Amino acid sequence: MKRHTFFAPLLACALALPLFAAHAAPVDDAVSTLQHDWETIRYQAPPKEREKRFESLSAKARETSQAFADRSEPLVWEGIIVSSWAAERGGMGALSLVKQAKALYEKAIEIDGKALDGSAYASLGVLYHKVPGWPIGFGDKAKAEALFKQALAINPNGIDPNFFYAELLADTGRADQAKVYLDRALAAPARPGRPLADAGRRDEIKALQAKLVSAR
Repeated sequence: MKRHTFFAPLLACALALPLFAAHAAPVDDAVSTLQHDWETIRYQAPPKEREKRFESLSAKARETSQAFADRSEPLVWEGIIVSSWAAERGGMGALSLVKQAKALYEKAIEIDGKALDGSAYASLGVLYHKVPGWPIGFGDKAKAEALFKQALAINPNGIDPNFFYAELLADTGRADQAKVYLDRALAAPARPGRPLADAGRRDEIKALQAKLVSAR
């Protein structure tokens, strides 16, 4: 199983929580710190350092989830961090991590699926889209589509759910529909405190748009 193939897009999961919001509640402060640390590793750390650093950050995320056990937001971010760790590890060794991330997203949805603009649905959809199906993994494109539609029902103008759904549409031979959602993703408003994540996502959107044009 090749490193950075089907797990790579998991790295780019991004949420709507503003960084260091004024008067933030303790859980928001804790989650913002995780988000900031994740962005630093994802976009600024040397590639060879990322696996270890995501592994370390996952332990910090676990502590945050345990400290706020009745909240969905830390679980979503723990799932994203564990997914990112899986992406850096790659291969069969990553499967246990993506299963762990799946359980975290499912628990987050059970507590409050609408938290962070429904990001748990979108992130779980990415797993179902990118992870291989049975007998290797739990991947299921029909399940992924249902999850993306749930995410879009909560956050119809979000850059992430529109992009993730466009990826699925493109991968399942529906290029014309994919272009519609890519246009919506590119038109999404900038997220407060997320310039790195927004820039990276917009590059991915443009790359997929170019790929679809060249495939005509």
